Amino acid sequence: MASEKFARSASIGVFDSGLGGLSVLQHIRQTLPHEALIYVADSGFAPYGDKTSAEILERSIAVTDFLLSKHIKALVVACNTATAAAISHLRLHYPDLIIVGMEPGLKPASLLSKTKKVGVLATLSTIQSEKYQGLRAQLSADTGVEFIAQACIGLVDQIEKVEANTDQTRLLLKKYLNPLLAANVDTLVLGCTHYPFVASLVQELTSAHIPHGEPIKLIDTGKPVASRIQRLLVERDLTTSDSDIPRINVYTNGNPEKLKYACTQWIKIPEEKLSISTFSA
Repeated sequence: MASEKFARSASIGVFDSGLGGLSVLQHIRQTLPHEALIYVADSGFAPYGDKTSAEILERSIAVTDFLLSKHIKALVVACNTATAAAISHLRLHYPDLIIVGMEPGLKPASLLSKTKKVGVLATLSTIQSEKYQGLRAQLSADTGVEFIAQACIGLVDQIEKVEANTDQTRLLLKKYLNPLLAANVDTLVLGCTHYPFVASLVQELTSAHIPHGEPIKLIDTGKPVASRIQRLLVERDLTTSDSDIPRINVYTNGNPEKLKYACTQWIKIPEEKLSISTFSA
């Protein structure tokens, strides 16, 4: 029986500090094509990676309350930084709501690495979080894999400016990738939801460093998040039976034109299926 608090026809809410969570939205849309989706880009406060935990928690609560006002049936925190800082609080204060956050991707990376050296591209806030540090220490002890973290300061800003493939972005990535390549990593965790949008550039810049004759492997954690949301909705009998492909409603407190470009060009949402509005939470 469906939960009395939530309707099957209600939307799945997804939020991030800006455009990055669209990489997760894309996986959810592919996995659950008939579900209504609401996306919030909190671009007015981006990036979260240079904010304090208290500031990130405050924004996460504000955006969650905004999404709840739209009668969502599930929430995806499509931001590694916000997940680390706020998801425990959100689950405590919204106990009836399905809430799924991002995982660092360290475990699947440890299983793939042949050199036993894994690079982690992330924000400084994520790298310093207790969640990341605890998981890294546990997996290193269990598997012998060395996780080499690289804080990519400024990379989120480039992607937020819709400059995912410019000379400046290329120089930033070279700067952050070089020490990881020198350490002989053969697997890279994209530890921020913005980073899949520069995945092709990462592959290009790492193509000259191919240990064991294989390209460097990239870990994008968006797909497992989509699978988990699907599983939890099925368990609560909250999947929709509507056969139509719904419109996707997106909100921003930043630049609507940049969000529209990212939605239509990066993740290929047809304009007729897209509704863009501003919000002030």
